[in-house]
Amino acid sequence: MREEKAEREGQKIPVARIGKSVGLRGDLRLNLLSDFPEQFRKGARFSSDRGDLTVASYNPERGTIRFEGVDNVDDAKRLTNAYLYTTKEAGEAACRLKEGEYFWYQIIGMDVVDAPDTRLGSVRDIERLAGTDYLVVDTDEALVREGAPASFLVPYIDRYVDRVDLEEGRVITRHARDILDAS
Repeated sequence: MREEKAEREGQKIPVARIGKSVGLRGDLRLNLLSDFPEQFRKGARFSSDRGDLTVASYNPERGTIRFEGVDNVDDAKRLTNAYLYTTKEAGEAACRLKEGEYFWYQIIGMDVVDAPDTRLGSVRDIERLAGTDYLVVDTDEALVREGAPASFLVPYIDRYVDRVDLEEGRVITRHARDILDAS
């Protein structure tokens, strides 16, 4: 999920980047920055750096989207490379999470604690590399003073991430200290 940290109500969260135009009728490639393609349903509204846009149609199989009022290739080309944004509230309303699933903005900023209770740092960002999400962790200052690198990556997979505790603002890990030590 590519939604960024949204601390304030109404903060914009990037959910997609518009690619090149496809065909002559205004279709565009859509590069998702989210794990929730269902939010791009007909009538959905998004803000962008080129103005507000309303989805006329979305084809997930082809990875294309068309917006209301964009009916030709010239209009479509004006949107190339623009980002689509939603708000925290709109994203949560459009995307139903399963048990144990989280939006990225919920995890970014959390402490990373290796079991049983060793604070390793805090999540600065989440990167998707080769189909796997990685927590980008800013290492705790005390560990950096001991010679640890300033940041490191923890794969967001069961082997390393035990659980996320939203109430305490912590990502509980296993063996992430080994990753830090090997970095």
